[in-house]
Amino acid sequence: MKIHFWGTRGSLPVAITTDAIEAKIFKAIHASRAYPLETDEAIRKFIRKELPFSVRGSYGGNTSCIEISGQEEYVLCDAGTGLRDFGNYVMKTGMIGRQHLPKVFHIFISHPHWDHIQGFPFFTPAYIPGNQINIHGHHDDLEKIFVNQQNAPNFPVPLKAMRADISFHIMEPGKTYDIAGMNVSGIKQNHPGDSYGYCFIQGGKKIVYSTDSEHKEDAEDDDYAFIEFFKNADLLIFDAQYTLLDAVDTKENWGHSSNLVAVELAVHAGVKRLCLFHSEHTYDDESLTKFLQNTREYLKIHDASSNLEIHLAYDGMEIDI
Repeated sequence: MKIHFWGTRGSLPVAITTDAIEAKIFKAIHASRAYPLETDEAIRKFIRKELPFSVRGSYGGNTSCIEISGQEEYVLCDAGTGLRDFGNYVMKTGMIGRQHLPKVFHIFISHPHWDHIQGFPFFTPAYIPGNQINIHGHHDDLEKIFVNQQNAPNFPVPLKAMRADISFHIMEPGKTYDIAGMNVSGIKQNHPGDSYGYCFIQGGKKIVYSTDSEHKEDAEDDDYAFIEFFKNADLLIFDAQYTLLDAVDTKENWGHSSNLVAVELAVHAGVKRLCLFHSEHTYDDESLTKFLQNTREYLKIHDASSNLEIHLAYDGMEIDI
């Protein structure tokens, strides 16, 4: 299985500013003065090897959307603004001649807050006849929410005008489903209006998608439900929008968790890879890089013997499982 991150920001999509781009260019040119960059190859090598990610790249600004590939049917989690880019990619790569072959999509919705569904009206495959789009979730009013999102005056095109076959499937927490060749189960999470995490198992590999979830003091208990849900995951995608200070002080009960709680739960559950997700929309690339560094440093303090790999998701990132 392969995970492709199409959208990784939390709460609100963001765009990089002109000032931020200028600052990156300045840092890159300043760093290049010590290197003989006389060929294109030398320039590319310098960019890839010598510049930190916060200078040569960006964590991106799309809201939540990930793709789990490795099966014939498309499988995604959440329909934030990253879904638009995914849809455009499918339209470019899914043609034979000038025709699009019908495709099947499964979209698992953690919860229907705006940043997790706002990309759907711009999902081009939903307008193509013959495509089948299955929207899975745990909220009983999921279809109504999707319909209302596109009703006037919110959007000019109603859901019923989309020409794909769109259906909604309500899941039960704790029940395992066979979907797209994977065993899929959900768990209720602590978030305003409730959210749900998902576990995907296929071929002995386990991926857990757990965003918009706030963990309290009971997370330290051995019988905490999420320890079993995360147990031995090959990859845990975890909502780490806040620092610990924010999570327990100014933004307590906002429904999100911190990077330090992510480390503690991942270590306790025997997770192999941890990917911090749903990044705070006010953090720039340099701040997020420091956030990742601090998280890795905390792992050394929390459990110096741990082999846990820690990543911070960015738009376009891919992880092979």
